[in-house]
Amino acid sequence: MIKLNKEEYLDKLHACWLGKNIGGTLGAPYEGNRAFLDVKSFNTPEGEPLPNDDLDLQLVWLIALERTGVKAFSTNTLAEYWLDWICPHWNEYGLAKTNLKAGLLPPMSGEVDNDKWKTSNGAWIRSEIWAALAPGMIDVAIKYATMDGMVDHGVSEGTVAEIFTATLQSAAYVESDILKLINLGLSKIPTSSMVHKTISLVIKLYNEGVDYKTAREKVVEFNRELGWFQAPANLGFVAIGLLYGEGDFKKSVLYAVNCGDDADCTGATVGATLGIIGGVKSIPQDWQNFVGDRIVTVSINGMYYWHVPKTCSELTCRIYNLVEQMARENGVQFAFTDQETCYPEDQLNNLNRLTSEHLLSRAPYSYDVKNYPALDIRVELDGSPRIAVNQRRKITVTFSNYREQPHKLSFKVIAPDCFEVENYQKVLTVDYPQPVHGVSGKASVELNVKAVKELSDINRVYLEATASTIPYPILIPIIFIA
Repeated sequence: MIKLNKEEYLDKLHACWLGKNIGGTLGAPYEGNRAFLDVKSFNTPEGEPLPNDDLDLQLVWLIALERTGVKAFSTNTLAEYWLDWICPHWNEYGLAKTNLKAGLLPPMSGEVDNDKWKTSNGAWIRSEIWAALAPGMIDVAIKYATMDGMVDHGVSEGTVAEIFTATLQSAAYVESDILKLINLGLSKIPTSSMVHKTISLVIKLYNEGVDYKTAREKVVEFNRELGWFQAPANLGFVAIGLLYGEGDFKKSVLYAVNCGDDADCTGATVGATLGIIGGVKSIPQDWQNFVGDRIVTVSINGMYYWHVPKTCSELTCRIYNLVEQMARENGVQFAFTDQETCYPEDQLNNLNRLTSEHLLSRAPYSYDVKNYPALDIRVELDGSPRIAVNQRRKITVTFSNYREQPHKLSFKVIAPDCFEVENYQKVLTVDYPQPVHGVSGKASVELNVKAVKELSDINRVYLEATASTIPYPILIPIIFIA
């Protein structure tokens, strides 16, 4: 069982958000500058923390969890809050929102027309919330970070990057060795990913005694083909800050910011991570005084302003109120204690080995439908939902049954006349077996659809499923765009 000292956790959590605000405020004036920088301190008015989408989105995820509850929370919940609460339309944010408005659910929302930006920085910069809600519960943090990243980054490097930072930061609540934390993060992501390769390069250069400016240039060169504002290089800069800063808060944040590119994000992530490791006392008092405790937002729909935490202290308290619920709903034995933290010695080395290779093994053009509580429904397309006349798509719909009794589902297809459903019976009946030893019973149905006439911008095919064991029809939307 995991037992965390309550006061120690609250101190680390508060320091996380102070560090996030400090690093983001320090780096924000230099965001997008691709040169090596020479920043030595703040370039903004004292007492004025700068707004940052890195933090804004996490405030919205907190509110989504508070309102929905952990049990009912899903990646589709995040999709709903994206559209209603979050204003920006730039880069992957805008592309994902356009896809969501068309009815394309995650991870498809992060894949369609998003080749340029799905490997960018929008996901890993918002991982602190999942680490905070699952301190030391690394597999739980990974689960929710993956759900988050898929909305606007699909099953790409961008989501892999958030899995890395969520792992590192969740473990930082119980482990202080920076190199060990970085290696733990690497153990959870594919060795073939550019994120893994870039961070491994930084570790190698650091161990060889290469100076941090040279290390920065080698990271830039290694990632040159990916271009500007991409996750692998910027996480390389985070690793430079953490390793070469050697635990010194100011030195670490400045090193990350001076690497340039997405300087507010790298500085904020380094600041947050070191805050978790060392608590409030590890953050120099003059920098704490300069930025303060206040949270300023820029990316959240103004009509919801009153629901948003106004200070790092308030944010800390509201997250704390959800942690034990998060553990309970995810089957983790966890409790806060007034005694010394008790974290099983082998916990970091003997996890369930939940990795991004498992979580991201799904088809990129897929999504989950949450229409009935006892069935998980996944829709997979063998290609993009963008389709033209005479093109075909195969659709596989998989049902996972969690009820004790089996279902006998009958299906029919409802399609506009611009589509032809090939080799498909009007009504098809399939047995879905009951769970065995806690493992869901699974079965799939396949459709082959051909576009035969000019399509509208958004086109909907529906698969209707009915059964005597389910009191209402389950309507499964399959969206195609022209």
